[in-house]
Amino acid sequence: MVKLLLCENVETLGIVGDVVDVAPGYARNYLLPQGLATEPTDGNMRKLAERRRVAELDRAKKRTELEQLAEKLTDVEVTIHARANEEGVLYGSVGVKEIADALAEEGFYLRPEQIALERPIRQLDTESVAIKLADDLSTPVKVWVVREKTDDDMEDEEVSDAGAGREAGVDDNSADE
Repeated sequence: MVKLLLCENVETLGIVGDVVDVAPGYARNYLLPQGLATEPTDGNMRKLAERRRVAELDRAKKRTELEQLAEKLTDVEVTIHARANEEGVLYGSVGVKEIADALAEEGFYLRPEQIALERPIRQLDTESVAIKLADDLSTPVKVWVVREKTDDDMEDEEVSDAGAGREAGVDDNSADE
């Protein structure tokens, strides 16, 4: 392992000013050539002290925003329409992309990797899905998977709607006199 001082925030490692242990190849092939890290000397640490303070403030602000988003998401329910057979088994499945799209329609724009779906949903059902906003911050969202109306369903509705406006005992064929 190699000790390096981060010059930039690296999502999987830490923020500016953190001293991290990484594999030699990762340091040599990615972090150092990209300028994301340097040697952890006292001089380098002093140079990055102000940037670290700003990064910590940004991190605290982002955390507050994520906590507010988690609170807003607690009672959210989304409905996803999918084609299914008579037993309720889907023709295909509902995955994180479909859930992210449904949440976006409700005004919650999340990346698919923030949706912690253990396995794709393959039947008509209601499922509680965790939304992972940070390593230690997640909130459940209720996902309703309901049957999508097919062309046959639409035709059945049109047939039943055609007879719905008639009054009992009135003959449509009689002419007004």
